[in-house]
Amino acid sequence: MKKNFVEELKWRGMLAQIMPGTEELLQKEMVTAYLGTDPTADSLHIGHLCGIMMLRHLQRCGHKPIILVGGATGMIGDPSGKSQERNLLNNETLYHNQECIKKQVAKFLDFESNDANAAEMVNNYDWMKDFTFLDFAREVGKHITVNYMMAKESVQQRLNGTARDGLSFTEFTYQLLQGYDFLYLYQHKGVKLQLGGNDQWGNMTTGTELIRRTLGNDCEAFALTCPLITKSDGKKFGKTESGNVWLDPKRTSPYQFYQFWLNVSDQEAEKYIKIFTSLEKDVIDALIEEHRQDPGRRTLQKRLAQEVTVLVHSEADYQMALEASSILFGKSTKESLLKLDEQTFLDVFHGVPRYEISRDLLPQPAVEIFNQEGMNIFPSKSEMRKLVKGGGVSLNKEKLNAFDQTVTADDLIDGKYLLVQKGKKNYSLIVVKD
Repeated sequence: MKKNFVEELKWRGMLAQIMPGTEELLQKEMVTAYLGTDPTADSLHIGHLCGIMMLRHLQRCGHKPIILVGGATGMIGDPSGKSQERNLLNNETLYHNQECIKKQVAKFLDFESNDANAAEMVNNYDWMKDFTFLDFAREVGKHITVNYMMAKESVQQRLNGTARDGLSFTEFTYQLLQGYDFLYLYQHKGVKLQLGGNDQWGNMTTGTELIRRTLGNDCEAFALTCPLITKSDGKKFGKTESGNVWLDPKRTSPYQFYQFWLNVSDQEAEKYIKIFTSLEKDVIDALIEEHRQDPGRRTLQKRLAQEVTVLVHSEADYQMALEASSILFGKSTKESLLKLDEQTFLDVFHGVPRYEISRDLLPQPAVEIFNQEGMNIFPSKSEMRKLVKGGGVSLNKEKLNAFDQTVTADDLIDGKYLLVQKGKKNYSLIVVKD
């Protein structure tokens, strides 16, 4: 027996709104459902993950997921939850972004299966590019009244909000375009259900209404939304001081990605492990109970970080993130440093004091290298001598044997870095420039 998709979403805290009859349809037959995402960047970020996980659970429950990349609607911009109109993207950028997104989503969904519920990716530009304005007005516009469109909350927020420029006609038509996507997929792919974030409810119900008014009351279509995920302080999920947490390792390294999940609060960890992993309910319940017995061990955060990092990146990336984390917070060796790629190394020591020296200064005694003018690693050369004698100074995670130990180019990490450690947690990074 396949799982009940709606029940799965409920216990995971992933169900916000659902149209009457949706659960009955899902129990009766294999349902084809779609979720849309606009290709406004060449990577998804973790704010998109709840929707992608909905598709993953849908497929695991025996239904067919379709992800729609909005090549056409991405050229316009959705007013939902926005205070300004989006910048328009050109075709080349949209295509590049779409291909990048497809590679990322393929880690969550099975596109290769021969089963009837194999995942598909579609682009609404394919059916919108030759659709003339007159065609659109005749085939779509006549079925939905302006009164109906004006009543949508997303439209009202923009009209009554503080946005200086109001709402353009381009954006006003967005709900019709999204509604037409649903109609097209209903007719050509047998799609009966649209999934999305709760801010999309208005656009999604326009789609179900357009199907009913265009094809007749016997043609039923449904909508289901997940809640908008926020952090425990109510702020937008997925945002950090440096911006979004991206799925692309070039934008957010696997180490930074792992650290994001590792550092969530206990309350957030209980919520996120249900939403962003595929772990079964009994496993999650046991993890929550274990965590509550001894919160200091951070059982939930560690398992959450592991599961999501492996899913989005790989087991090897997770192991490197684990290794990198132990460098700051546990015992590690020079070999541990050498295993890290340069970006991870820099991420681990982000924020520590950083100094630059010329490569011409090598080789030279450590006491001279570490006490260059402008450096504040040690109060003085004599203080450094005392610390070295007491075993309190390390170079690249190895104890300095003597204060005048020679530092050579062979000591450089990645050919350009010297990591100086004073005591247990006091680090400085010396960057050697050519």
